[in-house]
Amino acid sequence: MGDLWRRFVDDLFGRLGGPFHFRIVLQPLMAITFAVIDGVRDARAGKPAYLWAVIRDTGQRRELLKDCWKSVGKVFILAVVLDLVYQLVVIHWFYPVETLVVAFVLAIVPYVLLRGPVNRFARLGTRKAK
Repeated sequence: MGDLWRRFVDDLFGRLGGPFHFRIVLQPLMAITFAVIDGVRDARAGKPAYLWAVIRDTGQRRELLKDCWKSVGKVFILAVVLDLVYQLVVIHWFYPVETLVVAFVLAIVPYVLLRGPVNRFARLGTRKAK
């Protein structure tokens, strides 16, 4: 079990350099761009902060998650494909759990963490403008 965990961590940190390392910056930037667009849209519509709404509003959770997937799903799929290519080129093997972890961290995490704060920041700007 220790060797499996060590390989997992080594493979994850190995992605920071070498071929395809551009995606470590590019994919979170794409997710952040979608988070900003959606956060501002939420603020204009008077919606609550995204992550807070997902956690608290069980009735709207499914719609909120669909909305998230619609915005960041392509970035997630691109992250999966690029990680698959990286693994085949560098590691010469495919580890699906590593791919899903990398794609989740590069695409979903930045989006979910920033959409709500952008919403709140945009609301502050609209209140001052009134």
